[in-house]
Amino acid sequence: MPRQYLRQLTARWKPAVDKITQHPWVLAHFPALADPDLWYLNRRSTARGVAIGLLCGLIPGPLQVLGSIGLCLVWRGNFPLAAITTFYTNPFTIVPLYLLAYEYGRIFFPYAPHAVAAAPPDFLGLTQYAAAMSEWIVGLGKPLAVGLVLLAFTLATIGFVTVHLAWRYHVVASWRKRARGRAAAGRAP
Repeated sequence: MPRQYLRQLTARWKPAVDKITQHPWVLAHFPALADPDLWYLNRRSTARGVAIGLLCGLIPGPLQVLGSIGLCLVWRGNFPLAAITTFYTNPFTIVPLYLLAYEYGRIFFPYAPHAVAAAPPDFLGLTQYAAAMSEWIVGLGKPLAVGLVLLAFTLATIGFVTVHLAWRYHVVASWRKRARGRAAAGRAP
């Protein structure tokens, strides 16, 4: 089911991708955008795209998608998948992820207080909350900075390996299913 859905999705993207990659301005200034690995799903580009998206998802601010675009060009990861994967960080997940990153960074800074002692501010309104949240993040300092980098690379590695293993499992299961079908067809009268 997911495979057929992805094929249909890729088929719908093909005209738009061809239009973008064959545009004279793109070919003249950004020929790297015409690389098929940036746009189509295969095992390597998909794994790279997920890893890049997980890595760039923890970049603070609105630079997540721009970072994923740059890294996709360098590492030839699937561009749309990397951009979508960055959205695992959102207003509901950012605080738990930052607390996890803080605790991860505390491994190298054991004198820092626990994350529970450095709890995030209460929501008082959008403008007041944004200012209080930025002060809270700056107050977390070095353990948060180191933890964000470590957590980003850890998540990227886990995502890369998981996609490779899942893809391999799917391929082997398909081979076995076809082999069973051929064996059953050979036994049938």
